[in-house]
Amino acid sequence: MTTIKSSELITNSDGSIFHLHLHPGEIAGKVILVGDPGRVEIIAGHFDRVELRRANREFHAITGVYRGQRLSVLSTGIGTDNVDIVMNELDALVNIDLATRKIRETRQTLDIVRVGTSGVIQPDVPPGAFILTETSIGLDGVLRYYKGHEHARDTGIETAFIEQCRWPADLARPYAVHSSPSLVERLHVEGITHKGITLTANGFYGPQGRVLRLPLQEENANERVARFAYRGARVVNYEMESAAIAGLAALMGHRAVAICLAIVNRATGETLPDRATRVEQLVAYTLEQLTRQPQNPLS
Repeated sequence: MTTIKSSELITNSDGSIFHLHLHPGEIAGKVILVGDPGRVEIIAGHFDRVELRRANREFHAITGVYRGQRLSVLSTGIGTDNVDIVMNELDALVNIDLATRKIRETRQTLDIVRVGTSGVIQPDVPPGAFILTETSIGLDGVLRYYKGHEHARDTGIETAFIEQCRWPADLARPYAVHSSPSLVERLHVEGITHKGITLTANGFYGPQGRVLRLPLQEENANERVARFAYRGARVVNYEMESAAIAGLAALMGHRAVAICLAIVNRATGETLPDRATRVEQLVAYTLEQLTRQPQNPLS
């Protein structure tokens, strides 16, 4: 079995993984990812018991127990570049022996749920809505660095998106990846969550069509995106992490989904006045759904 070079799999002097500063066994099988390090404590505040806290740079982790189930919550910071770090190091913690730097013969599958905030682009979806991502379209290009990415992508959605939205050839080619169907089913409650397609942008301002002082190269791009339709699905929201999470999870054999609070509506100009209260409600909802027991344990 090949040994991974120490220059490729970097560990710290205490044997922990390089960026996350975590050891194998310190991450639960269910992992909640958030962008904001401060939101880690908000989620862990719901735990019945905390096992450990670890922080390095923007990566803050807490593992504990909620209603008898072990959970971890970890901040990624903003963007798919950070997600590339987090997903690879999470996978290494459960599927690579860090001491020998050899891939384990028995693979472990993680359930990964991104809980975040986003902006919706459909006028009928109000700020305060919970957006559950069935499919992510990544505008960042991260997934294409990995061999086998074509097996994780839905090329039909990609082609339709590029054609309908008149996507410029000099930008990164969009990639479409589906969330875990089982996690979508677990987190969806009719009348509470809005399911749809999420765009993962590689920036907050220009890449999401915001104009401050700099004019945009592509004007009216959001209007074209909002009109996009594919087999009954439409783009509901923008955010900055979910496509890389879902795509890398699919390549690594993990399950992933994103659920985000809509804090603004880009089409109507509305904003959510009390974000903190609604974030708490999203956290409570996600924890409840993620840990609930199936109605029929034999199914």
